[in-house]
Amino acid sequence: MRISNNMMYKNNLNSILNSQQNVNKAQEQVNTQKRVLTAADDPSATARALLYTDRIQGNEQFTKNITMLNSRLTTEESVLQNIKGALESAYTLSIQAGNGAYSDIDREGIAEEVKALQSTVLDLMNAKTEDGKFIFSGYQDNTPSYSYNSTSGRYEYGGDQGQHKIKVAEGVEIKSSDNGFDTFEKVNARLNVASNDGTVSGGITSSKIYVTEQADFDKFHQANYNADPAAAANANTLSFITTTGTPNTFVVQQAGVTIDSGSFEDGKIIYKGMKVTIDPVANGQVDVDLEAPQKENALNTLDDLIAGLTNPDLTQEEFDQVLADAIVQLDNAKNQVSLVQAGLGGRLNTAKKIEQSNGDLDTSNKAAKAELVELDMAEAITELTKQETSLQAAQATFGRLANLSLFDYL
Repeated sequence: MRISNNMMYKNNLNSILNSQQNVNKAQEQVNTQKRVLTAADDPSATARALLYTDRIQGNEQFTKNITMLNSRLTTEESVLQNIKGALESAYTLSIQAGNGAYSDIDREGIAEEVKALQSTVLDLMNAKTEDGKFIFSGYQDNTPSYSYNSTSGRYEYGGDQGQHKIKVAEGVEIKSSDNGFDTFEKVNARLNVASNDGTVSGGITSSKIYVTEQADFDKFHQANYNADPAAAANANTLSFITTTGTPNTFVVQQAGVTIDSGSFEDGKIIYKGMKVTIDPVANGQVDVDLEAPQKENALNTLDDLIAGLTNPDLTQEEFDQVLADAIVQLDNAKNQVSLVQAGLGGRLNTAKKIEQSNGDLDTSNKAAKAELVELDMAEAITELTKQETSLQAAQATFGRLANLSLFDYL
């Protein structure tokens, strides 16, 4: 086979170009610190690296979500703390208003303080997130959580029972809000009788029934109230049947069944936290119904308290009932807010742990991806040096071969 000068030049030029290409690739690997520059370099490693890239990007989004979650829960926690503080102040004022030495003017002064606290609580219940959404309105977060209905004369909840959630890890979502229904509407109202006016018969012409010892009455109510919708109409009717004598005695019936008995004097029956007054003291009967358990939000409780404080026509017993309602219901409202705060704190702790877990997973994913596509610098520099040496050798060889001629040997 005859080797022509053209072939010799072509082979040497190809060798130089290949070496130069290898040097360029090695140089690019060093500059980018990546072993795999294109999918063709290592298809299997590239495919697996893409999976790790997706996971890393997903974790980055989870990190942003956790930041948003922490911000919203922290804002809500601050709002709830301020609401509880305002309710605590109103609770203290309710106790203070029970001072028998206070005049009507003193009570009106307390009412003004309560009005200011009510306004504060309303503003806080209608607090918004950083993007202008109402925190406690559930999914109806463009609607104010609470507003005053002038027709009913009550403050009403305008949201729903939804709770927004934010995804913070694969398969894990955490509630980013609490709706007003769970936070403010599930407050137990004070247990009471349905009416302070008893239904009288026999020789008794009038009767008043007031709950004076709340703890005793609560135990009795919880043990004896019949909540069955199918129960008889008089299932929760208490009948005090009196008999005069020495001493005067009474029998207590519920739904016509005798449950207790005792004696009384001075026209006052004291029974299970209730004070039943009868006039005149005679043989007769007083009927009163146990009130069904109710729920009441703090805004309406404060409204009733303000009305009671500013009504000079109330008897002392009626005013005491207003204060009793406020004290019990404000205390229950504070406790409900505390329960929500406890759940919120648990979610913050969970988010913190998931954030740490995501960080560990992110580190693991990046390390696994690096093993697939990133560069061992020592090995890469060695390879670059080898390719540069190869290129230099090819260039030197080409220079020498280019100068060869048969005329040199003639």
